Amino acid sequence: MAETTGERWRQKRSFWTWGYEADEPDRATRVDAANRIARRLGHPVEVPAIPKLADIDVRTPRIRIPDTLQDWVNSDPEERLLHTYGGHPLELLAALRGRFDNPPDAVAHPRTDDELEATLNWCDSNGYAAIPYGGGTTVVWGIGAPEEMPAVTIDMDHFHRVLEIDTVSRAARIQAGVLGPDLEDHLRSHGLTLRHFPQSFPWSTVGGWVATRSGGHYATNHTHIDDFVEQVRALTPSGWWESRRLPGSGAGPSPDRMMLGSEGTLGIITDCWLRLQKRPKFRATAGVVFPSWESGAEATRQVVQAKLWPANLRLLDASEAQLSAGLDGTQSLLIIGFESADVPQGEFIRYAVDIARSAGGAIEDSAISIDDGTGKATGREGAVGAWRSAFIGVNAGVTNGLGLLSDTFETAVTWDRWPEFDHHVREQVGRALQETLGPSHTLSCRFTHVYPDGPAPYYSFSGPADLGGEINQWREIKQAANEALITAGGTITHHHAVGRLHRDSYLKQMPDLHLEALRAAKGTLDPNAILNPGVLFSG
Repeated sequence: MAETTGERWRQKRSFWTWGYEADEPDRATRVDAANRIARRLGHPVEVPAIPKLADIDVRTPRIRIPDTLQDWVNSDPEERLLHTYGGHPLELLAALRGRFDNPPDAVAHPRTDDELEATLNWCDSNGYAAIPYGGGTTVVWGIGAPEEMPAVTIDMDHFHRVLEIDTVSRAARIQAGVLGPDLEDHLRSHGLTLRHFPQSFPWSTVGGWVATRSGGHYATNHTHIDDFVEQVRALTPSGWWESRRLPGSGAGPSPDRMMLGSEGTLGIITDCWLRLQKRPKFRATAGVVFPSWESGAEATRQVVQAKLWPANLRLLDASEAQLSAGLDGTQSLLIIGFESADVPQGEFIRYAVDIARSAGGAIEDSAISIDDGTGKATGREGAVGAWRSAFIGVNAGVTNGLGLLSDTFETAVTWDRWPEFDHHVREQVGRALQETLGPSHTLSCRFTHVYPDGPAPYYSFSGPADLGGEINQWREIKQAANEALITAGGTITHHHAVGRLHRDSYLKQMPDLHLEALRAAKGTLDPNAILNPGVLFSG
């Protein structure tokens, strides 16, 4: 029997930062941030006022909504503004400055399969772009309206129920609009968990995770939502797409894998079966310090190749470790964490720590935190605790518009190419940062996920911005980063999806025949090319 998961889906989203209006930083917090930035930049920083949605001019809709759809489709100006942007820093900056040049022409909130079908058929028969929308946290320009055609954003917020729970197989059928915290709250009452925690977890949805192949908190083994997907159901302009629910299959290319990562271009995901697990009871955490980034990387490789499968195995370079974990700026930090519902984890973390020590790491035995099932929190103190607080406390709105240009990019590469790859990326991107942001820029790296055959490095940069000229500065840096990743043999994205932001590099990365096959699939499922135009595909 379907059960409502919670009330978070009713909260009003913020239009200028991640999350909801309740998550927006107040002016005092932003003034404090501006003062810190001013000390770094050496000049005063003005804190701009937040515009009111009611004062923003909105382009006149280019479509007329039929009477039969008006119960769930509207052209309300505020709704259209709220669905214009995702969570990329430049999108949020444009919103903060009241710039909404290309909002969708209408927003649909279908409540049933029939209403979703009617909405998609209306878009298809009239040549309107149909843009699936979950939590709006995309950082790759994945939900923007195309300029060349009228657009309808289809918000899946009413698809917010857990439809079935199979406690024997440990899986659940979950609608696409279910938010992360609501899902976990619901599963907790059954003693179960999905344990998929992307950094956008508080505000993102199950359908968005599947559509973008999101990466979760597990640094090894179950790194992506892919590892939990058991079955997918989606609506396409050509009909319903529903795979068979199976634990595994060798029957040709997987229909689930076709929808995973399709980013709303092949169909609108309505629900899926996801594999669950018992809630963890045993935990262990350690933070191992290394004298260099290179020795930390070598330790990480040795630990992951031992196949102990720690839940957390994140390496922070010296800059990251100083900024988010409070180290002195000369040492790297490897955060190791284990968890299990059934097996004590003390022995596993001691093995991992021994490996790290043999590679040059340092940690006192007393700093290894182990919970043998008592419920004691681990990893809440010292450098590991500081990092955890910084990671969970992400808020893009605090420094937005205050004279700093900040962004990230992530990739993956095999271990044999890693040292040279990292050198190449830092050199190429560092040169672009020097030319655009000047000598006070920063560039840092951490491993968010690691595999036996290679790491997934996540680079962050920031520096003083030219107010009003941020997009030109950003484009130069981003172009250098994209070229560095592709030419050095990495992937253009490990877990942030493609969107419009990475499309050109994605086309370079993929084999030509693969792209032709995808376009053929698009032509079958979406013959009029209305689904999320411009994402993944160049035409």
